[in-house]
Amino acid sequence: MAIEFNPSRGPTLGVEWELQLVDTHTRRLRQDARHVLEAIPELSESARPKVMHELMQSQLEVITDVCHTASEAVKDLRTTIDRVSQVVRSRGMALACSGTHAISDWREAVYAPVQRYTELVEEMQWLAWRIQTFGVHVHVGVRERDKVIPIVNALAAYLPHFLALTASSPYWGGQDTGLASSRAIVFGALPTAGPPQMLADWAEFEEYMDTLKRAGTIKSIKEVWWDIRPHPDFGTIEIRMFDGIPTLREVGMVTALSQCLVQQFDQQLDRGYRLPHPAPWVVRDNKWRATRYGLDALVITDDHGSTAPMRDMLYELTRELAPMSERLGCADELAVITDVVEQGNSCERQRAILSGGGTLDDIVDATIVELAEDRFVTINSSTSNGAIGHAGT
Repeated sequence: MAIEFNPSRGPTLGVEWELQLVDTHTRRLRQDARHVLEAIPELSESARPKVMHELMQSQLEVITDVCHTASEAVKDLRTTIDRVSQVVRSRGMALACSGTHAISDWREAVYAPVQRYTELVEEMQWLAWRIQTFGVHVHVGVRERDKVIPIVNALAAYLPHFLALTASSPYWGGQDTGLASSRAIVFGALPTAGPPQMLADWAEFEEYMDTLKRAGTIKSIKEVWWDIRPHPDFGTIEIRMFDGIPTLREVGMVTALSQCLVQQFDQQLDRGYRLPHPAPWVVRDNKWRATRYGLDALVITDDHGSTAPMRDMLYELTRELAPMSERLGCADELAVITDVVEQGNSCERQRAILSGGGTLDDIVDATIVELAEDRFVTINSSTSNGAIGHAGT
């Protein structure tokens, strides 16, 4: 089966941000996406919608146009968020984002009225029923089809980096799971989710997709939910490993990181280099380590089992990508990595609130404040009352 790849004009960007609709009184998720979308037809019903349904009615997906820099993508998202925020506020809701919602029960979810979601639920049953999870997907354009698979393989080594920086789902149904990212487990249970298959080239990718279709595993390649996957229609590589991200600052950070890595590997291929091809067992093990420990993970660095602290790896990666970030105009966005490493990812910030005497309701309030004010909220930071208060009221 031939799969046409529509090449991009350089490392263009597209970002998809899955947001929570939170009731400002109960702090639980509101299954009200349909009514919000009906109120913004200029964004939801255009030829290229900026806001769409996701699987659950508690979710909205905000989508950028094709962008060229991380700052352009952030500006695009901010414009849409400002408009959506006006609508949800008038309905007693607020926007927030984390990989899971700290207190809501997935059994209360209502599915979006979209045919492909109905089919997904029918096929996957309990696996799909639970997916009240939230993430961020970043698309980076690639100029040549034959570069895609080598770059996907090389990016697989960075799955733990992507997840450690954004881990934001320690709580599931009001309980601390002991994980940095419960979302990685819940979504990863789908049969075509998880780390990408380590394939040799585009021809092998085509043959693998054809085999899955013949076997009835998938109906189209859109049903392959790898953590990193080719997106032939868009001419991009889509990085899907990120947990739900609560601030625009951090969305800009992962957008810059994604663009820098893809462009660096693209240029290395132009120079005749062979890109890294991590062993599948290392990829799987490192993803688990980041799922469990987040920024505190010890990452496997070679096929012999050597390890290094994730925080050290992220500092080194930031230095390594600094020249590329300057060329791409995203140095400020990439530098937020250092802030996250030093101040904590969302998972750590959430747990700090609870360990400092706060409640799960306070954690929900904090995620609302973080998105609205684009700043990190910790136990020592303040809202208008000097503590984490009832946000959105």
